[in-house]
Amino acid sequence: MKALDRKLLRDLRLMWSQAITIALVVASGIAGFVTTLSAIDSLELARERFYASGRFADVFASVKRAPDSLEARLRAVPGVADVQTTTEFAVRIQRAGVEDPIIGHLIGVPRQQPLRMNLVELRDGRMNAARGARGTPGSGGPLQDGPGPPLPDGAWPAWVSESFAAAHGLKPGDRLGALVNGKFRDLQVAGIALAPEYIFAGLWGMPDQRGFGVFWVDGTALDAAWDMEGAFNRIAVKLAPGASEPAVIDGLTRLLEPWGGRQAYGRKDQTSHAMLDNEIAEQRVLGSLLPGIFLAVAAFLLNVVVSRLVSTQREQIAALKALGYDNGAIRAHYLKLVGAIVAGGLLLGLLLGKWLGVMMMGLYVDFFRFPVFEHVLSPALLVVAFGLTALTAVAGTWSAIAATVRLAPAEAMRPPAPGRYRRTLLERWGVLRGGTVLRMILRQIERRPWRTGLAVAGIAASVAIVVMGNFFRDAIEVIVDTQFNLAMRNDVAVWTLEATSDRAALELARLPGVQQVESSRFVDVILSHGHRRERSQLRGYAQYPELYRIIDVDGRATAPSGDGLVITDRLADKLGVRVGDRLQVQVLEGRPRTLSIPVDATVREMMGLNAYMNRVALNRALGDGDLSTGFVLALERGRESELLAATREMPRAAGAFSKATMLRNMQEMSARNIRIISTVLTIFATVIAVGVVYNNARIALAERGWELASLRVLGFTRAEVSGLLLGELALMIAVALPLGMLLGWGMVHALVGALKTDQFFFPVVILPRTFALAGLAVVAAGVGSALVVRRRIDRLDMVAALKTRE
Repeated sequence: MKALDRKLLRDLRLMWSQAITIALVVASGIAGFVTTLSAIDSLELARERFYASGRFADVFASVKRAPDSLEARLRAVPGVADVQTTTEFAVRIQRAGVEDPIIGHLIGVPRQQPLRMNLVELRDGRMNAARGARGTPGSGGPLQDGPGPPLPDGAWPAWVSESFAAAHGLKPGDRLGALVNGKFRDLQVAGIALAPEYIFAGLWGMPDQRGFGVFWVDGTALDAAWDMEGAFNRIAVKLAPGASEPAVIDGLTRLLEPWGGRQAYGRKDQTSHAMLDNEIAEQRVLGSLLPGIFLAVAAFLLNVVVSRLVSTQREQIAALKALGYDNGAIRAHYLKLVGAIVAGGLLLGLLLGKWLGVMMMGLYVDFFRFPVFEHVLSPALLVVAFGLTALTAVAGTWSAIAATVRLAPAEAMRPPAPGRYRRTLLERWGVLRGGTVLRMILRQIERRPWRTGLAVAGIAASVAIVVMGNFFRDAIEVIVDTQFNLAMRNDVAVWTLEATSDRAALELARLPGVQQVESSRFVDVILSHGHRRERSQLRGYAQYPELYRIIDVDGRATAPSGDGLVITDRLADKLGVRVGDRLQVQVLEGRPRTLSIPVDATVREMMGLNAYMNRVALNRALGDGDLSTGFVLALERGRESELLAATREMPRAAGAFSKATMLRNMQEMSARNIRIISTVLTIFATVIAVGVVYNNARIALAERGWELASLRVLGFTRAEVSGLLLGELALMIAVALPLGMLLGWGMVHALVGALKTDQFFFPVVILPRTFALAGLAVVAAGVGSALVVRRRIDRLDMVAALKTRE
């Protein structure tokens, strides 16, 4: 083994604790990078495979009722390669022993022709034995035949979406009840299925595995039950290669308009695809921003450690040069030292990233369902991780190494010039009247301002990272409180498939336990201003809502009391409008019409591109009479089950949901997952905080060993000598804590801005406990470091330390 390599091993052995903490910081950054980006790769690969095997459609549209003969005209639209028409309806589902309301989405699979798009893949169960199978259960092949005609006892065989079946423990042969067009029917589970159209399944953009399920049933039976023979209400379109999606959407919309058709839309507006795409976009931001911060801190640590290590080895470097080692060899030696440290961090980070990536895939199963969903760690990602690690090592140490190895041997063998010893500025002003140790600490800090500033900056960065890592926990709590306590002050919501007379509110008010009823009306619209257009839903609320309110990110309520619109700030930005401007509102249901409505106010909401209006003013603008599509109810305590049972007997009620049930689902899935991710980030951030503080303490001890030994010889006690070094560390931590909290606040703002999407906006909320946690993490790291340093000071060999300057 070469002499320099033996020196490298000795150096690593002497600084093992510092090397481990730096490696852990590097590992945290690499693990975060690998975890998030491998999750993106896994999601995208699973999505593309499923879209390809399931022939996921490109454009979608719904109509009230259109004849089958219209399909030929739809195929003739330029750019259309294939058209598939089906019948689909939302129904009430009942399951024995389950009181919570359940909404089912029935999809009719035609008997006459197999599905060509949005193919269903059977995971468990049987297929239509009368017609034969085009795939086998669990084989990974999509199915094109339906689940079969009604059974002799009248029950409908149904394939059930996997997420719903898993939540309710359903298996082939089990039965559920469905209220189909006012008539109760049995659904028998014929199989557990997946489809690319419902990778994400839920209501209103929220995952709800218990309360929402998709059911594929015989199309002929479904058509007969809804009087839809020879007609359809749902269209899926495959585009020809090179076709213009906007042109196809316009052509389809014009053809469908006379049949009650709503605006056709592409994949980006399809609920399942949009939710998955939004998750990928958020993970891409997290996978780029947070690991970048972690690795930047690692580079800073490496720079500090290596520069001070090299400065303490000036005499050794001079001796090596005198023995004939050139600058390149010495530079390579220190780069090897750094490389060994970061290589350990890289290996640990890759292993940890793989493990966390698999864990994250497990969390995603609650949201997204694929036939094959495996964690993928691509070679390209490994190459990038290696490159980032190498860049961190070189960027953090090159200047420190280069500055020392350029010294001439004679100059390097001389100790550094002593500092300028004088009273501090506070002493000269007569402000400071402290003891000897305090004056020595302040003089040391003032004499080396750059070193002190860098140390304070490193500790402040560690505080900021802990704040940012724990921010998500605070945000989800505020989101849940805002949505379920401030905005939704009702207990139960009931909605209808079609707009109905508001007299239904009086009928609901007479149900058991109802104390208050508030009506609303939701209308699908296209909002346009100039050349800008945005698909949205116009929500008609009470003039002064009490049960269902509009709440901004600051917790303030806004009432749609005028005749104009209240829109979210993001929607206003996308449309380029300000308060007082008029929007063109194209109504996508009922008879075709376009309204011109002014913007009365904007509101900063957390979710969606929403538009609100006074329900009475909305009905007046539409000229439809006093209509509503939803009702929110406040109940007496303990009467919810009774009320939900009563709504099942109301034929016009398409569904009802309990706020308590939605809150439970939110807590069990979305909030739980975010808390897990936040905990992982907080652990990573705490590791970085420990690394920064501990290395500062150890390096200060290594640099000042001669001074501390001299003080011991002059009669200072161990406690006084320890106080000199640890007091400096305590003072730097005290200065760094408020700076770090302020930096964390700024970093959270930057992160929230990067994560902001059309679908979601995290509120910038940092609870006092998060600042307290960040402070405690750094203080605990300081106390632990102080104990280690004090132990080493107690063991300080004064003779050996004093000989280092001879």
